[in-house]
Amino acid sequence: MEKPFNAFEMAQKQFDAAADKLGLDQATRELLRNPLREYHVLIPVRMDDGSTKVFRGYRVQHSDARGPCKGGVRFHPHETVDTVRALAMWMSWKTAVVDIPLGGGKGGVICDPHNLSDREQEGICRGWVRQLAFNMGHEQDIPAPDVMTHGQHMLWMMDEFERIRGAKFPGFITGKPVGMGGSLGRKEATGFGVIFTVREAMKELGIDIKKAVGAFQGFGNVAQHAVKLFKEYGGKPICVACWDQADQTSYTFRRESGIDPDELVAITDKFGTIDKAKARQAGYEILPGDAWIEQEADLLVPAALENQITAANVGKIHKRVRIIAEAANGPTTPDADAEIIKRGIFVIPDFLCNAGGVTCSYFEQVQCNMNYFWPQDEVLSKLDEKMTVAFKAVSELARKKNIYMRDAAYLIAVTRVAEASHKRGWV
Repeated sequence: MEKPFNAFEMAQKQFDAAADKLGLDQATRELLRNPLREYHVLIPVRMDDGSTKVFRGYRVQHSDARGPCKGGVRFHPHETVDTVRALAMWMSWKTAVVDIPLGGGKGGVICDPHNLSDREQEGICRGWVRQLAFNMGHEQDIPAPDVMTHGQHMLWMMDEFERIRGAKFPGFITGKPVGMGGSLGRKEATGFGVIFTVREAMKELGIDIKKAVGAFQGFGNVAQHAVKLFKEYGGKPICVACWDQADQTSYTFRRESGIDPDELVAITDKFGTIDKAKARQAGYEILPGDAWIEQEADLLVPAALENQITAANVGKIHKRVRIIAEAANGPTTPDADAEIIKRGIFVIPDFLCNAGGVTCSYFEQVQCNMNYFWPQDEVLSKLDEKMTVAFKAVSELARKKNIYMRDAAYLIAVTRVAEASHKRGWV
């Protein structure tokens, strides 16, 4: 029987490989391969039918050596503490690789928002904050939206935090709506950041982006904006794969002449399900959910969940593929990496590729703390600069040492966190 996928074991394996290459001492290894602290909480919520249901929640703080912890809080019916641990660790490397003064954290609640009213979701948000209010804050740990959470959830959390602490703390949480302490450009940031790195990778590989074909997995906020910018740069996105809530399975929507993200968004419901009948009318083929990985394309963008490119399906990647841009966290397993390296596919690793979100969250926090907000063009320009500098640093190290991009990104990120831990005198 195949062993169930464990994201934290994968994250630790990736860290161990970097630690070996860096020759880290045992104490530093022990410190960084595990979270500094984690909180397991129970959240009782009075449901709309009058009953009380108890939800389980988590907040994991992996490292605050470089600054306050930073990371989203997700709602998911199959959330596990090991997934949250992995994501918190990846956040430490993510903030380090783009060189912003933050650490890594992550939160989660085991629940399915699809089956909860707004009032019940508000109860979960406020309950989660009540349990953790004195373990978070702009000087300790700054949450943000993640899977199945959004700006309204963040506002409920901020309001509860401010109510408990008795003052205004807009920098406590990021991903808030514009006008309520949110930053312009935040919605686009992760997806645009992905394509900023793709643009630089294509320059390096001598690929004309105006002749490039891309296949995308996912059609949430990240993928939508990544597809949009890729198309604006002249690229041709030919498919997206996304979850169908009613059918409880995923489908790939392909149109070889190129897909139109705005057209698809217009026929997507609040659960992220694309209307199949309307898509067919617009000339889209409806293929199985995993068909995205088989497409004849220059670029693959996994922008959904972890554990999507594995030893079982990596052989299905078309020989034309030159770049895999990991818009999701942990989409490629280590055993798939081995085959990707063998084939010479250029990988933009997740914690570099999708760091646009946390970078813009950092910008939001800065703007909140100084109570002055930048125009959108300025936000996106600063984001482009940060992502480009980070990409070039990783790429140059990969070329210099003749190593895999993921290894280069890990060497830079782990070195920065380890050095901060050493300078503080922790190890």
